[in-house]
Amino acid sequence: MFSEKGKVFLLILLFTGFSKLLFAQNPIIEEELLRNNIQVLRSYFIENNNWHVVKKEVGTDVDALLHFIEDESLDEIIKNLNDTQRVNGNYVMRLPENVEDSLSVPGFVPYSRQQMEIRAIESDYKAKVKPEDIIVPPVIIREAENEVKQVPEGEGMSLFTDSVYTFPEELYIPEVIPDSILNSPDMFNELIRRDSLRRDYIEEKRVFYNDSVKADYIARIVSVYRAGKYNENLQYRIKRYKDEVKLNNYYVLKAYNDEVVAQVNDSIKAVLNILMEYADHIDTTHLSLINLYGEKEEILLQNGAERYSRIWLKNQQNDSLAVMVKNTDKRTVQMLIDDGVTFSRFKEKQTKDFDFESLKPDYNKFKGVGKSYELETPWNIGGDGSIGLTQTYLDNWKKGGKSALSTLMVLKGFANYSRKDAKVKWENSAEFRNGWIKPGGEESEWQKNDDKFEFTSRYGLSAFKKWYYSAELNFNTQLFRGYKYPKADNPEVLSAFLAPSTTYFKVGLDYKPNNNLSLFLSPITMKNVYVRDTALVNPVSFGINEGRKAFWEPGLNADLRYKTQITDNISYETKYKMFINYKDPFKKFDLNWENNFKMQLNSYIDIRLMLHFIYDDDVKFPVFDAEGNKSGEEAKLQVKEFFTIGFSYKINKKVMRTHRIR
Repeated sequence: MFSEKGKVFLLILLFTGFSKLLFAQNPIIEEELLRNNIQVLRSYFIENNNWHVVKKEVGTDVDALLHFIEDESLDEIIKNLNDTQRVNGNYVMRLPENVEDSLSVPGFVPYSRQQMEIRAIESDYKAKVKPEDIIVPPVIIREAENEVKQVPEGEGMSLFTDSVYTFPEELYIPEVIPDSILNSPDMFNELIRRDSLRRDYIEEKRVFYNDSVKADYIARIVSVYRAGKYNENLQYRIKRYKDEVKLNNYYVLKAYNDEVVAQVNDSIKAVLNILMEYADHIDTTHLSLINLYGEKEEILLQNGAERYSRIWLKNQQNDSLAVMVKNTDKRTVQMLIDDGVTFSRFKEKQTKDFDFESLKPDYNKFKGVGKSYELETPWNIGGDGSIGLTQTYLDNWKKGGKSALSTLMVLKGFANYSRKDAKVKWENSAEFRNGWIKPGGEESEWQKNDDKFEFTSRYGLSAFKKWYYSAELNFNTQLFRGYKYPKADNPEVLSAFLAPSTTYFKVGLDYKPNNNLSLFLSPITMKNVYVRDTALVNPVSFGINEGRKAFWEPGLNADLRYKTQITDNISYETKYKMFINYKDPFKKFDLNWENNFKMQLNSYIDIRLMLHFIYDDDVKFPVFDAEGNKSGEEAKLQVKEFFTIGFSYKINKKVMRTHRIR
C-alpha cells in the first residue's frame, strides 16, 4: 500500500508526464485519463472535508470547470485559473490535525505509546521518590499545633469522667465517705494522701493525652500534605510529558502535512492545466449570420479546425455579394469576398421604395403571458427546536444550597420524499442536542451534560403491502470535548468531535403502516466506530484495538420508532435500536432506547421530559473492589434524564413548485 506522500507523487507523474504525452499524440484526451483527472479535483475540492480551499473564488472556478458543459463563461473560468497559477498560489490546504494516516507518520507518538511512557514515568518516580522524603514546611506544623483541640489545665478529670482513662485501685476514693473513715485519723490522713496522688495522676494523664493527640494530629496532617505533594509532583511530570508530546505531534504532523499539501497543489496544478487545455480544445461557439432577407448561415467556431461557410449579402435592390467566412479559432473569424467578383456600377440607379416599418417586430404577435400556480411536490420538510434555561441564585439562604445555571438546546429537522403512488420513500433527519450546567461556587466551571449530533437517511422501495425494501445510513457523534468533572482534577479528555463517531449501514425490510410507526429489521448491518484523534482520546475505551483508529463489525439490527398524540397538547415519541454482533451474538449486543414526552403549553413554550438508556458492550467502565482498587472493566447500563421548560418553534410544510399556465 502507498502512503499519502506516495500517492501524491504518483499523481504528479501521471498527470504531468503521461497526460502530456497523450495530448501530443492524440488531440482528443482518452476517456479514462479524463475521468481520473476530474476525480482528483473532486477529491480535494468537493468530496474530502479534510481539505479546504484557500480562496473561495478559486473553488468556484474549479467547480465550474468540472461542470463547464452545463455551466457557462468557460473562457472567464480558464482566465481566472491561469491568473491564479501565475501568482503561484495554493489551491487547497489542510490542517495538521486532519492528517488521516497520522499513526504511520515517523515521529508521531500515538496514545498507546503515551500510556506506556506515562506508566514508566510513574514507576520511575515511585522508585526514586518516597512520600516520607518530602519536606514539610514548618508553617504547616505550627498551624496543626494551633488547630488541635487540647484539654485545658484543671479539666483533666473529664478524661476519667468520659472513660478515656481509669484510676488504679490504690487511688480509688469512694464517692460517699463512710463515717468510720472520718472518725479514724489514720484512715482520714490516708484519704487525704490518696486525693493528693489522684490530682498528680490526673495532671500527668492530661499532659500525656494532650501530647498524644497533638502528635497524632500533626502526623495525620503531615501525611496528608506529603501524599498531596507526592501526587502533585507526579501529575506535574505527567502533564509536562503530555505537553511535550502534544507539541511534538503538532510539529511532526505540520511538517508532514506541509509537504503533502505542496505535492497535492502541484498535482492539482498539473491536472488543471490538462483539463483547461482539454476544455479549451473541445469548447465550441455557434455563430449565426443573417442577411437582409433573413437567410441564415450557421458557423461553428472551434480551436484546431478550419471551416468555410458562404453567405450572400443583400441590399434593398436585391443585389448579391458572396462572402466567404473562415473559422480561424473559437474566438476569431476571417471574412473574404469570393474570387471573380467585379464591381462595375459607376452611375446612380433608382432605388425601390422600401417600408422600413416592416422591419419592426410585430408586438401583437406575442402570446399572452399565462398566470402562475403552485404545484405540490413529493417533498415534505420541517423540524422543531427548543431552548431551555434554568437559573438559581442563593444568598444567605438558611436552608442551604448553591446557585446554579443550566441550558439545553434541542434542534431537529427532516426532509422526507414520498412518491404519490407510495412506491418510493426517502426519509432524512438530523438532530442536534447540547446542554451545559454551571454549579455554584467561586471555582465552579461549565460542565457538559448533553452533546449529540445524529444524521439518518433511509431509502425504501415498496415490497408488499406495508413493507419496504430499505437501506439506511446512520451517523452520530458529539461536537465538544467531554471530561470527568471537575476538569482541573481530571484533565484527560474522554470524548471529542469524531472521537468517537458511530456509523451504521443497514439493509433490510421496513414495516411502515403509517407515518407514526416504523419497524426496520436489517439482517445485513455494518457498524463502524471511529476515533479521529487517538493522541487526545483513548480508542481502547470504545472497543478499538490498541494502535488502531476504527473497527467494523457485522450484525443484526432492529429499529422501532413510534409516536402518538396522547392529548391535544401532550405527545410521546420512542426510538428503540438494538444491534446484535454476529461474531458473538450471545454476549455482544448494543441497546439504545430513547423516550420523549412533550407538553405544549402555548405556541412557543413547552415542557419536555427525556429518558435515555444506552448499553454498549464495547464501552467499558472501571470496576473497583472493596478496598477501592481497580479490579477490571465491564459494560454498564447508561442512563440519562432531562426535564426542561423552554421556548420552542416548529416547522412542517410541503415543498411547492411554481408553474406558469401557457
